[in-house]
Amino acid sequence: MKRSVHLACVSVLIALGAAPLYGAASGSVSGLVRNSTGVPQIGAVVELLRPDLSIVASVYTDEDGHFAFPAVMPGRYALKAMAMSFLPSLRENVRVRTGTVVDLTLNTLYEAIQWLPSKPRSRDAQKDDWKWTLRSAANRPLLRWLEDGPLVVVSDGSGSRKLKARLMATGEAGTFGEDGQRISASLEDTPTGSRDLLARVDFAPDSGAGMESMLGFRQDLGFAGSVQSIASVAVHPDVSTGSAGGFEEAAVRSSETMNFGPAIQAEAGATEVVAHLGGDSPATMTAALPYASVNWSDGTSTVGLRFATFVPGPEAADPSQPTAWLPRFSAREGSLALERGTHQEISWERQTDTTGMSVVIYSDHVDNPVVEAVSRLAAGSPPAAPVETGALVDRASSLLNAAGPDFSAAGVQATVERRLPGGNDIRLSYSNGSALVLPATPQPVSVAQIVSAAHPRHAQTYTLSLSGTLDGTRTRWRASYRWQPDTTVTSVAPFAANDDGPYLNVYVRQPIRLRGDGMTGFEALVDVSNLLAEGYHPYLLPDGSLLIFAQGQRAVRGGVAFTF
Repeated sequence: MKRSVHLACVSVLIALGAAPLYGAASGSVSGLVRNSTGVPQIGAVVELLRPDLSIVASVYTDEDGHFAFPAVMPGRYALKAMAMSFLPSLRENVRVRTGTVVDLTLNTLYEAIQWLPSKPRSRDAQKDDWKWTLRSAANRPLLRWLEDGPLVVVSDGSGSRKLKARLMATGEAGTFGEDGQRISASLEDTPTGSRDLLARVDFAPDSGAGMESMLGFRQDLGFAGSVQSIASVAVHPDVSTGSAGGFEEAAVRSSETMNFGPAIQAEAGATEVVAHLGGDSPATMTAALPYASVNWSDGTSTVGLRFATFVPGPEAADPSQPTAWLPRFSAREGSLALERGTHQEISWERQTDTTGMSVVIYSDHVDNPVVEAVSRLAAGSPPAAPVETGALVDRASSLLNAAGPDFSAAGVQATVERRLPGGNDIRLSYSNGSALVLPATPQPVSVAQIVSAAHPRHAQTYTLSLSGTLDGTRTRWRASYRWQPDTTVTSVAPFAANDDGPYLNVYVRQPIRLRGDGMTGFEALVDVSNLLAEGYHPYLLPDGSLLIFAQGQRAVRGGVAFTF
């Protein structure tokens, strides 16, 4: 008798375990199936799949393109939509609860391939998730072969808005041309699935202060590639060579990306620059800065060749800022000097879901490298001691840019990064090459004498950076420390992409209030560069001023942003 009862219990358990999840639950899934232009698809097949992609149930969309699974056991599933003339669309990692809504988009083979991203960006490169970049691969579908054979368009369901705006009020100190209170207004628009538009204006509440603005446009051309243009303008009345006047700069960067099959991509373009310096010695300078690159990728590994003449400045890490697309200027003997160079590199990069590594071998020649200093009054000096001319001076921030001697360098850059548990990232970088160093002077000397004595020296850098998001508070943070010889006053690898600033840097962004979509609300941010003020080199000028040279001055930016 006991044996019969035991067998009966086992039979019941086996039956319950073998019962399908569909039809025995309190969750539900519904949604809409459309094509890439937004037209609902009638009669499309929608399958509810387990994480191993085995089928739980399937339904057809109605005359409005809607589908529904009314009773599903809560948990994680995948949804797959299929229709004639379209590639199947797969949405993975769908967390099913009561009233779960999932919309699916069907793409043709042509539409899917033209949106495939080319060279993957480093996870560590994007410090702010609201930064627009021409190479962005966010929210683009990816083709994948399933184990059972079909080719599907895979989406992670993250999504992005078609129209997004941000208003930011910040206070800055220690930044050339941007000290004091700043107001920034940005607008990002995606009018169609193949076009991107970004506009931004950055100005000071005081009408007499500087202004920066930019307008960017990108158009995908399907199999052919894409074209993009960015126009940036900066007006700085407080920047001059020490006398009355102002500095104005404008640049237009145009380029085209060309695809040669699924594995090879080439990009070529140029930045056209015009700059005007007022005051007692008015001058206008124009220049063209071409660049080109070729990348070959097999999906996880990429080999690339790159040629460039545009030397990126400290703002290049944030491509949504107008100054990221403007070359840096300085002055020599009262005349404008453009920082430019010739950069050649061969690179190898490998990216997986959790790790990444890259190696770059490069050769550089840099003309008019910018050497930056901050002016301070020495003890006992006249209260209004001016900074002498001969360098480009920002009176608002007391920063000046001088043109150092030209130099050449060759070296290697290597980076390893890994995704840690909890969504945090760690990155280790090494680079070597040459940088300018300044000799000590026991007697007061002029700016021109200090800068002319600079000379290149072989140097190495080591960088450790950590970043992530805190659970619960959703605080985004990033901290990095780049060690380099404290004698250097320029970057060791000036053309390095996504390079961290020197010494200790901290960035924190805290949501204050977020709406239900998780994208709208207030945020407070704090960004500090060279927190410990390391690598400083003080020099006394004949007029009593104290100049402090450094590869990166300490800069602080804090404020509030509203995204809507």
